[in-house]
Amino acid sequence: MSKAKTDKTAPELDTPTDLSPDAVNKISTALNTLLADAFALYLKTKNFHWHVSGRHFHDYHEMLDQQSDAIFATTDQLAERVRKLGGTTLKSISQISKLQTIKDNNEEYVPPREMLRELMEDNKHVAAAMRKAHELCDDNDDPASAGLLETFIDETERRTWFLFEASRQEGSNAA
Repeated sequence: MSKAKTDKTAPELDTPTDLSPDAVNKISTALNTLLADAFALYLKTKNFHWHVSGRHFHDYHEMLDQQSDAIFATTDQLAERVRKLGGTTLKSISQISKLQTIKDNNEEYVPPREMLRELMEDNKHVAAAMRKAHELCDDNDDPASAGLLETFIDETERRTWFLFEASRQEGSNAA
């Protein structure tokens, strides 16, 4: 059974699926929001990677670089999952800014511990949003999207854990 064409999908992009148009819309919306947050979190993590300073510079610089790479690696998989479902995905920075729930940080200087804590909270926020999207996928009989999210939730929790531990170290070593 093929998905009926929706007003938002060009006929050339109307990928066949056995999911209902309502399910495709709901799941695509949730995944696109996660995708926008992934881009926002990627850029914030890179920003902090580029601007971290202090006695733990090397360790934090390396950790944030690794984390930003891992976050960026999720973007193509999320976008391609939306397309596999028959939805359309993000097309521009302006669309990302409309959908993202992660707040940007444009401060001139952010102390290292605050960077780590802010990223920790952002990653916790993303994990919670992924869990909600996972539930939506389960409710709409989409185990493939749910499985993808399970992997991403685990990776996000790992980043949260590392940021938590590194920020504790920073706080205990601060004079």
